[in-house]
Amino acid sequence: MNHIIDLTIKPQYIKNYKNGYPLISKEFIVDWDKLKTEGTIVNLLDDRKKFIAKGYYGIQNKGHGWILSCNKEEKIDVAYFSKKIKAALQYRNDLYNDKNTTAFRVFNGEGDGVGGLTIDYFDGFYLVTWYSLGIHAFKEDILTALKSQVAYKGIYQKKRFDAKGQYLDDADDFVCGERGEFPLVVKENGAKFAIYLDDGPMVGVFLDQREVRKKIRDCYAKGKTVLNTFSYTGAFSVFAALGGATKTTSVDLAKRSRSKTQEQFMLNNIDVDAHDIIVEDVFNYFKYAVKKELLFDMVVLDPPSFARSKKHTFSVAKDYVKLLKEAIQITNKDGVIVASTNYANLKMGKFKEFIDKAFKELGGKYKIEHTFSLPKDFRVMEKFKEGDYLKVVFIRKVA
Repeated sequence: MNHIIDLTIKPQYIKNYKNGYPLISKEFIVDWDKLKTEGTIVNLLDDRKKFIAKGYYGIQNKGHGWILSCNKEEKIDVAYFSKKIKAALQYRNDLYNDKNTTAFRVFNGEGDGVGGLTIDYFDGFYLVTWYSLGIHAFKEDILTALKSQVAYKGIYQKKRFDAKGQYLDDADDFVCGERGEFPLVVKENGAKFAIYLDDGPMVGVFLDQREVRKKIRDCYAKGKTVLNTFSYTGAFSVFAALGGATKTTSVDLAKRSRSKTQEQFMLNNIDVDAHDIIVEDVFNYFKYAVKKELLFDMVVLDPPSFARSKKHTFSVAKDYVKLLKEAIQITNKDGVIVASTNYANLKMGKFKEFIDKAFKELGGKYKIEHTFSLPKDFRVMEKFKEGDYLKVVFIRKVA
């Protein structure tokens, strides 16, 4: 049984919660020091002790908890989570019926009504990710609810926190059902990916880029040379190759990226030897490309929000303009740069300003051809636009 505490909202923030804002921050609360234990259910009251909303206390990078209900009498139990999961499944019914895509997000945190929790589907297996000790306190109820709503082969989990609320990967990933035989081969728009649910925090592909990869394959890759930077397991390269790219070059600092990318290529019957897979700091590779006068028809930029190597520290907010300038210099005239970021604090308008600044500083011209945000399964709450973290822009280099 989760403990329940009444907290008082500071007057200037009452309207936010009445309007459906879902994130709980300690700066919004008068008597925050009453809270001690993550997983505590909190009733948020106004200064006249009138009930406004109910949530839970759980520390993650976004804040200190999430609103769960505006009904004072609603119990946060198996029935509550079952209702939320059932609605989420119905919302994604078309994806369940898509035989060409067998990997997608089933439950997307606050977008589906429970912040701090995500559930992904991989061809009969489910992966539950807990983003705070607070949401993990509801583990048994949530897993019971999930099992009551889905037919599953097996359920795995990732814990992305420690006792201080920081991210942590837990070795005990298996929850119940049958253990998967890995790699688990899933499909995305007909292409194949090797997935590992039992091998650290990253399973092998970022599901939120599904529509972007399809656009590259279907509309841009044919007959082109493609540079995929920060390439991870080479998912963009796979789709470019399947779309008829003459050659892809995948660059990532992680040593595992080579074998992982080779694995994805072979799964899709792509000749590994016809493509380059390079383990190198991306910024060093840019210098090499300029020196060797290498040019590409398409450059994919999908860096992490923050990255550190022996010689370089990168952050989207400070360094993306520089990154774009590096890419522009090695992109052919009439070539395309696919600029992407998952940095939640950067709005699309500001991201486009970065693009404009990079081209102006180099005296170049461009046009924006397509923009993407999160796909349907990564459901975003109307009152919490910050949850729509993904921004992708297809930029044509005119001159």
